[in-house]
Amino acid sequence: MAVDHFLSEKIWFDKYKYDDAERRYYEQMNGPVGGSAQQQENGASTILRDIARARENIQKSLAGSANTTSPGPPGDQNDLLSRISHLEVENQNLRSVVADLQMAIFKLESRLNALEKSSTSHQPAAVPPTQKVEPFSVPSKKVELPSASPAKKVEPPAAEEDDDDDIDLFGSDDEEEDQEAAKVREERLRQYAEKKAKKPGLIAKSSILLDVKPWDDETDMAKMEECVRSIHMDGLVWGASKLVPVGYGIKKLQIQCVVEDDKVGTDILEEEITKFEDYVQSVDIAAFNKI
Repeated sequence: MAVDHFLSEKIWFDKYKYDDAERRYYEQMNGPVGGSAQQQENGASTILRDIARARENIQKSLAGSANTTSPGPPGDQNDLLSRISHLEVENQNLRSVVADLQMAIFKLESRLNALEKSSTSHQPAAVPPTQKVEPFSVPSKKVELPSASPAKKVEPPAAEEDDDDDIDLFGSDDEEEDQEAAKVREERLRQYAEKKAKKPGLIAKSSILLDVKPWDDETDMAKMEECVRSIHMDGLVWGASKLVPVGYGIKKLQIQCVVEDDKVGTDILEEEITKFEDYVQSVDIAAFNKI
């Protein structure tokens, strides 16, 4: 049973032959393996030769730069020495200028310090005027006290009674002034109320879009619109109109109007329009907006 099962399976016994044939085919196409190794060695030798040439070029360039940095003729050295001496002279001049500036700044600082000291020394002199202002309030209060005390000592009792009478008189004047002020206030309030009553209030208005429907397609729509516009009321203003098709050749009149809410109502307006029974079948409100 095992042999029969082994024979029934598909096994590639000759695979090694096909592998050898494939290897030989690729060797014929690309050459033998030894040839590729030789080519690699030739490529490596060329790379080494290029590296050697690059090293030689670098050494030559370094030698040339060393030659260029070698000291030149004595004339160039003299120019460098002269330039260095000139720079030293300029440096000394700049140092002297900086020293002069430092001295000037020091003098300015000393002057500022002296001015600050003098200003602080003069500040106390400005204090006495402010101190003198305060005593003026004290005499004004003290003057009333001596004037009242001698009056009480010198005047007889009759003078005191007169003072009381004067006080009563002043009180009556105050009462009269209060009455006059109340009258003036009442008069102003009355004038304000009259002015407010005369001023017109805000009128509430509404914009209404009406749909006026005829009986049939034979109704004269121009005559119907004329009849509708013949309605005149206080607070009613007719606007634009147009004919809107309804169906089966019938058109309805869509007309707009503006009414004052306190004077014209929608019920009254519908009743007046439906009075034209020969032309109008019904009236509907299509839109109603407050203005």
